Amino acid sequence: MQNKHESSTDRLQRMNAEAILGGGEKRISSQHAKGKLTARERISLLIDPGTFEELGRLVTHRSTNFGLDKQKFLGDGVVTGYGKVNGRLVYVFSQDFTVLGGSLAEAHAEKICKIMDLAMENGAPVVGLNDSGGARIQEGVVSLGGYADIFHRNVRASGVVPQLSLILGPCAGGAVYSPALTDFTFMVEGSSYMFVTGPSVVKTVTHEEVTSEELGGAKTHATKSGVTHFTAAHEAEAIDQAKKILGFLPQNCEEQPMMKKYEMGEMGEEGESRPKLDTLIPENAQQPYDIREAIAELTDKDTFLEVQKDYAENIVVGYARLAGRSIGIVANQPAFLAGVLDILASKKAARFVRTCDAFNVPLLVLEDVPGFLPGTDQEWNGIITNGAKLLYAFSEATVPRITVITRKAYGGAYDVMNSRNIGADMVYSWPTAEIAVMGAKGAAEIIFRKEISGASDPAAKLAEKELEYAELFAHPYNAAARGYVDEVITPSDTRIKLIRAFEMLKNKVSNTPRKKHGNLPL
Repeated sequence: MQNKHESSTDRLQRMNAEAILGGGEKRISSQHAKGKLTARERISLLIDPGTFEELGRLVTHRSTNFGLDKQKFLGDGVVTGYGKVNGRLVYVFSQDFTVLGGSLAEAHAEKICKIMDLAMENGAPVVGLNDSGGARIQEGVVSLGGYADIFHRNVRASGVVPQLSLILGPCAGGAVYSPALTDFTFMVEGSSYMFVTGPSVVKTVTHEEVTSEELGGAKTHATKSGVTHFTAAHEAEAIDQAKKILGFLPQNCEEQPMMKKYEMGEMGEEGESRPKLDTLIPENAQQPYDIREAIAELTDKDTFLEVQKDYAENIVVGYARLAGRSIGIVANQPAFLAGVLDILASKKAARFVRTCDAFNVPLLVLEDVPGFLPGTDQEWNGIITNGAKLLYAFSEATVPRITVITRKAYGGAYDVMNSRNIGADMVYSWPTAEIAVMGAKGAAEIIFRKEISGASDPAAKLAEKELEYAELFAHPYNAAARGYVDEVITPSDTRIKLIRAFEMLKNKVSNTPRKKHGNLPL
């Protein structure tokens, strides 16, 4: 209420100061004591200095139930607006836990929806800094309606503009579904958690004793559920991760990712040779190696940003730059489960492929896959449907797609890993590649079963037939003869081949059949 001796300017300054203070100094101190930043401090780390424009600073809730008429805070527990991240427009909302626990209700939700609408209309990313106790129970169904309004916009914006969710405190109940609908989720170790039902409800219903951290902490979602794409030791690191991701993506689906300036150097294209790759593949085909070593050699120095690093480790996905160009990488990891495809790896890679395709990021696939993981656990839990998700994602993708077969390419997994027959634009193979229905030993045991069982020395006969099969198929030349492989290349030449190929494909146009949408095997 305005003091009669207060000027209009003084009143505005007082109200702005009140809004900036949020829940007050005591609650800000409590927030800091937990190792957490305030809503505005987080925005200052995300947005370029001097570029943030706040919207809705003086908004208040309109509820009078349960004493809320005496608990009105300017801004209603969320700071919203727009600014620039590394010089590019971004819309942001940052929930303020110092105001009614950051709880979401009608006015709070309306502020978030407004910036999401602006992001869609102007084609720029949305970054949500989540720190909320959940729905404001004093407002009842209005709070639930506010969540639904946000969810609806998440879905409408999906694939149109990048959406990032940083979980910087609690995120429980219905609140978890907005981050789940966005493109990337970030969590902080020890201070953020997500779950649909909390530990007390779990104990009541299932009698399980579990902490918030065990149930839905950063480590749990990074390793077990795959819900979070990145974890950080502190909030500043999580915000930095989000800024890096935005650097690989375009502003919206109508634009191309930003190309960074790249100089070939004094030696020109000769300087792009990577001799280390010539000795990367072990002579023993059963011996593992780390595919990240290949990624480091092929991409621009220190540009690889791995996504979901600790989840489904038999496949590696992430963003990097190749001669300044933003690319997405999907690579089998021989160092973990021999690089097989299983349920979790298929889902992880499929989601990443679709994200890249939605935002025009070209795809590089590094293939060394011995097949799909066998067993009742995989079959009973739907490896068929889940493996089909990755097959669908690659087949549907219209961005430039290049595959490099480094070693094994066996069975149906060869098809799924961006083969020529499902639309790869270019397929290269190293001389060490083995492209076949299955490994030589297994194939020999099936094809020559009678000869082996009838031999005087079955073991020697198996070894002989295994060698015979290997000579026929344990190389890339049959596939090259049929055009399934465009070129068999020396590993050290791979980087320059990829630079030239992606440059050649940069204006690719793919006309897809007219339809409402496909039916992804969910």
